[in-house]
Amino acid sequence: MSLHSRAVLPRAVLAAAAVAMLAVTGCSSDSDSSDSGSSSGGNGRGPITYVEGKDTTESGVVRQLVDKWNETHPDEQVTFKEQSNDADQQHDDLVQNLQAKQSNYDVIALDLPWTAEFAARNWLQPLTGEYALDTSALLPSTVASGTYNNTLYAAPKNTNGGLLFYRKDLVPTAPTTWAEMMASCEIAKTNDMGCYAGQYAPYEGLTVNTAEAINSYGGTFVGPDGKTPTVDSPEARAGLQELVTAYSDGNIPKEAITYKEPESQSAFESGKLLFLRNWPSVYENANKDGSAVKDKVGVAPLPGSTGVGTSTLGGYNIAISAFSKNKATALDFLKFITGEQAQRIIGESGLPPVLPALYDDPALIEKMPYLPALKAGIENAVPRPVTPFYPAVSKAVQDNAYAALKGEKSVDQAIKDMQAGIESAGQ
Repeated sequence: MSLHSRAVLPRAVLAAAAVAMLAVTGCSSDSDSSDSGSSSGGNGRGPITYVEGKDTTESGVVRQLVDKWNETHPDEQVTFKEQSNDADQQHDDLVQNLQAKQSNYDVIALDLPWTAEFAARNWLQPLTGEYALDTSALLPSTVASGTYNNTLYAAPKNTNGGLLFYRKDLVPTAPTTWAEMMASCEIAKTNDMGCYAGQYAPYEGLTVNTAEAINSYGGTFVGPDGKTPTVDSPEARAGLQELVTAYSDGNIPKEAITYKEPESQSAFESGKLLFLRNWPSVYENANKDGSAVKDKVGVAPLPGSTGVGTSTLGGYNIAISAFSKNKATALDFLKFITGEQAQRIIGESGLPPVLPALYDDPALIEKMPYLPALKAGIENAVPRPVTPFYPAVSKAVQDNAYAALKGEKSVDQAIKDMQAGIESAGQ
């Protein structure tokens, strides 16, 4: 699931082929000298290539950004290399290029889980020293998504987060805690509808939903090194237990065990759900003609244990290839993309920006009324587990959460097995 810049409905992030690629290329050490590249390339200036997946925004936001840069940099032109629309193909293209230490990919767009993987292989230029990037004006959670092992390797380009959609005609005030939301399920029963759903099919979406539940109760998955498992904790058990209890008592409908993003969105838009956890694009779609909930949709941050919950962060990071020969230009391009002008272009295209000030902009709020709720959610958001072994970690999370939801494992056993799976992933 990519939570990509262009698509607010996540896709599967790294397929089994990517796991195999990790094994083949030996991503087993943070200091694998055979892949060391932080001193490769050069800090020169000149034309650079920016690589990102297919730009599916209506406004063609990537080309807008590149054109804006090129207007004022005649000797440092940026060429946009557009990849496919498939996240796994994007990932594999980057792996093949960087593994070969090619210098023709100067700045690359990364789905968030790829940052740690590529950093651990020494394929990314650390943003330290002469390549330091001022991130003080950016949303801290987005900066954290580009940080691995306490070092910044990537800058946030645009972000995303989960939201709570609810029937404002039936629930006058959005719940601020999980307990409040569960108490409102009586309203759903009275109206012969399901209460709450997210995405609980056994895929990347379940990893995200499980992470949000566990993070919202103070649990974590891995330590700062991206390897040490930390999920075996009372906090993680409490978060997973809330999901399991809601599913077993029917507050999460039984059919939700098959839901991915489209199915859960369809259930809400057809009037079958009181509450829905999903991505921002739902707002526009739910208010289109033909939707059973048009003009009845409220939006709020995800509820947590005592207040605003912890959304899983989405979006895109951008990084400098360790093998670029024009890293000085590449760094300036990163500064441009994270600056106010570019971030406004990104916001006006319908993508959530990484500058907090833009979330209070009246013009952008008119275009995206959910921005205030999204800002609150992103301020409390965290990335998916930051680890160079993300595919295996994600599988350990989703497999065990799914077993717990179906009643095949107790919450305690699911957490213990999740811990063991994460530990095995890093070995």
